[in-house]
Amino acid sequence: MPYADNDGVSLYYETDGPADAETVVFVEGLGYGRWMWRWQRERFAEEYRVVVWDNRGTGDSDAPPGPYSVAEMAADLDAVLADAGVDAAHVVGASMGGMVAQRYALDHDRAESLALLCTSPGGDDAVPTPPETRERMFAVPEGADERETIRHRMAPAMTDEFVAEHDDLIADVVDWRLASDADNAAREAQAAAVAAFDPGDRLDEVDVPALVAHGTADRVLPVENARLLAERLPDAELELFEGGPHLFFVEQADAVNDRLLAFLDDA
Repeated sequence: MPYADNDGVSLYYETDGPADAETVVFVEGLGYGRWMWRWQRERFAEEYRVVVWDNRGTGDSDAPPGPYSVAEMAADLDAVLADAGVDAAHVVGASMGGMVAQRYALDHDRAESLALLCTSPGGDDAVPTPPETRERMFAVPEGADERETIRHRMAPAMTDEFVAEHDDLIADVVDWRLASDADNAAREAQAAAVAAFDPGDRLDEVDVPALVAHGTADRVLPVENARLLAERLPDAELELFEGGPHLFFVEQADAVNDRLLAFLDDA
């Protein structure tokens, strides 16, 4: 099993797809393991070499004491790509992963393009997670077991209709999260990185094309963040998915994958 090392932190990753194809690397959100990209991984591996990995604190990667920083996680990403022998990659990041992708493009030189999903430009102008959503994302309901706690915390990231119609899938997601998501300490360490993220006026230094995609019904990071981010990046396209929640790339996977692949074809 391949592991990369960044300053003593061991980082697990996997690769799929043709070894001689262009590379797409996926960066997941706060607390999530690499399972989060199940809806993209197989489709993209038909055309690209795909790299999926576990952020520090999740899955099979190390979980050093926090707090973490987005800069550290961007350096983790560079260590993974270097270990995989990748000189250039299209970077797809969701939520916290979108913040890591932004910082990666600023601090490192392997990014060919950015696809920034349900994320934020950070800083004082960003629209924060609503207090009621944040409270629910970190709550432990009285008397709830592990599975019930995960369902409770995950609810704001999906539409109520999707959850009601896909009970078996939600049960699988809970299993995947139990197996590989960050524990409470690592989740708080990642949350500290998100809270401190602020590239300031450096976003105009990003010199690769970017696709900013967001669901219009995102209850975790409101859609106004996508508009702010697209305005600040020098070469950005904005794509909004009507009615999409935070995990719009799960609920509307086919449409999102089509748009991402079209963007990569042009990037």
